[in-house]
Amino acid sequence: MFLAFYDELTRRLRGSGDWLAPLGLRLLLAYEFWTAGYGKLQAGMDAPRWFANQDFVFPFGLLSANANWFMVTWGELIASIAVLLGLFTRFFAFSLLVITVVAIAAVHWPASWDSLGQLWEGYSVSRVVEDGEFRGNFRIPFLFLAMILPLVFWGGGKLSLDHLLLTLTRRTGLLSDRRQDLFAFGLAALVFGLIAIYLIPAWGIVLLLVSAALLGYTGYGHYAEQRA
Repeated sequence: MFLAFYDELTRRLRGSGDWLAPLGLRLLLAYEFWTAGYGKLQAGMDAPRWFANQDFVFPFGLLSANANWFMVTWGELIASIAVLLGLFTRFFAFSLLVITVVAIAAVHWPASWDSLGQLWEGYSVSRVVEDGEFRGNFRIPFLFLAMILPLVFWGGGKLSLDHLLLTLTRRTGLLSDRRQDLFAFGLAALVFGLIAIYLIPAWGIVLLLVSAALLGYTGYGHYAEQRA
């Protein structure tokens, strides 16, 4: 009796969640990144000194400070509008993920750390300095990463322009189409590997190697099936 009631309740929550669950994430992320991008736009086209002095990761470190300033400003503005509308949500959510990871690596990540316990000291909103060494303040951008990832994997939900486009092109069957195969987990490892490679390189290398192995194995298997 109780299990039947719980299952029925869960079924209804899933049904409404398809419409509403991603909406809060989209609204909050759109506000935060629009505010950040608009603030940069108001500051002008030339990168301020605090931005120009940052050590950006590859390949962004190869570009000029003004080029990076231009890209992050308009990247935040355009992506925030797209995420708000739920238009090409996965692509623009991934763009915000890249912006956030680069910001963490350049501004919020500790200059050095010797243990995970020491690294954890930087999980803070305020600037943490111990023994004259910057320990980080990556709590807020980490929370943004956790909010962006569901949009990368699940999309914008039914209350989005993406869903409208699927309806207009008669592809709504994709909403319930799930493939939990090795290729899918290879893509997941790729996403997390691209995050980790700039923060904890050893973890990133392992995840990228796992991704390459899974994607290569499934790709070879698909090729072999076609040849057969």
